[in-house]
Amino acid sequence: MNIHYVSDIKISKSVPHIVSFHRTELTPILSIYGKMVAAGEWRDYGISALKDVAVFSVFRRTSENPIYRIEKRPQLSRKQSQYLIVGIDNQILKRGNDLSLLLRYFNKKLIRSVSLA
Repeated sequence: MNIHYVSDIKISKSVPHIVSFHRTELTPILSIYGKMVAAGEWRDYGISALKDVAVFSVFRRTSENPIYRIEKRPQLSRKQSQYLIVGIDNQILKRGNDLSLLLRYFNKKLIRSVSLA
């Protein structure tokens, strides 16, 4: 009979690390989402947690492609930026390491001109 101690067992690394949004990150994202829904700009969203990226996708209609994607890529935090806003044509619209500053991009979408007619 062999006795194995916990320190003798090698832990398998077969379980991949999944990147996801934390509650402190989702709170400001869902806040801006609620404002844009109230303004009638956005209708639906989807959240994906993948091996190396977490994505919050925003849709104008459910059956369409996302008009915006807010991505979290932790491996790029030192090289470029951890958070990205990607447009419908896969063009990077804004990037940064501070999510609250990055989400200010959508504030200018909320401002509409008012006609005095």
